Amino acid sequence: MNALVATNRNFKLAAKLLGLDSKLEKSLLIPFREIKVECTIPKDDGTLASFVGFRVQHDNARGPMKGGIRYHPEVDPDEVNALAQLMTWKTAVANIPYGGAKGGIGCNPGELSVSELERLTRVFTQKIHDLIGIHTDVPAPDMGTGPQTMAWILDEYSKFHGYSPAVVTGKPIDLGGSLGRDAATGRGVLFATEALLNEHGKTISDQRFVIQGFGNVGAWAAQLISEQGGKIVAVSDITGAIKNSNGIDIPSLLKHANEHKGVKGFHGGDPIDPKSILVEDCDILIPAALGGVIKLMILKPNSLLKLPTIQLTLRLTRSCQRKELLFFQTFMPTQEALLLATSSGCRTSKDSCGMKRK
Repeated sequence: MNALVATNRNFKLAAKLLGLDSKLEKSLLIPFREIKVECTIPKDDGTLASFVGFRVQHDNARGPMKGGIRYHPEVDPDEVNALAQLMTWKTAVANIPYGGAKGGIGCNPGELSVSELERLTRVFTQKIHDLIGIHTDVPAPDMGTGPQTMAWILDEYSKFHGYSPAVVTGKPIDLGGSLGRDAATGRGVLFATEALLNEHGKTISDQRFVIQGFGNVGAWAAQLISEQGGKIVAVSDITGAIKNSNGIDIPSLLKHANEHKGVKGFHGGDPIDPKSILVEDCDILIPAALGGVIKLMILKPNSLLKLPTIQLTLRLTRSCQRKELLFFQTFMPTQEALLLATSSGCRTSKDSCGMKRK
């Protein structure tokens, strides 16, 4: 089951519970606009390379559409469509006056030079500039993109529409970005974890964590959880995985990851197979990489499963029901980024939890 099928299924289940009118349900499943563009750029060696870019604008009933742009080889129309739909629900649940959108380019940013990434971003912006804007659709960073990407979009967009710093969020501070934006989603993971644990009389400091993904979200979540006394016992990213049952020294790991572009080679833990990270012994698992990694797992009694932006498959849902597991979804982690990105107004710019039912 791909991301779009899972997202549509979950929405239909919610619509049924709400008694939503069938016509309204159907209209909410159809995006406002789907954009697909071809982006050809000259590479540093003089050859030409072509990439496909997407932007799905799902709904603007509550205000300008809002959502990130990701650069990743697995970006496809269904994934972007699903993420755009989820942005609509997140902005609504957070009660901020925005709709939902999402974008991406199918590329591997690690294989492109900085100048090639800049050219690709500018060409993509040229193709969609008349369909985004302060009152229309406001992009933001996502996987594989960051403040520099937003700065390129801002600069290219401004060539057509005049200086428009509010056309993107997540841009550099000196261009009008928001302080704390880089940590926002990871901080949201912390807040969601604290809220869930509080409901069950637990605290961060009593828990052992495993984190899959050590990019912006995973690294910040690890740092903030560690500062609250949580013990990070295993971490993985695209370069490898490490484990230390006594707890990983997160400041040292952050320094190593920044210097070596990944966790591989870190001497503060034992290397393990990255494929085993999801079944390492822990109290709380935080998948902070791509979605769709949780399919069917044997959950231990009283264990928590924290899954930012992960789709529950029907098989896992039924498995949870059979085992009398209480599961629910919250959009809190990415809400934190949304609220921070929009809090300064015009100046700037699934999670699934399983617990044994008591």
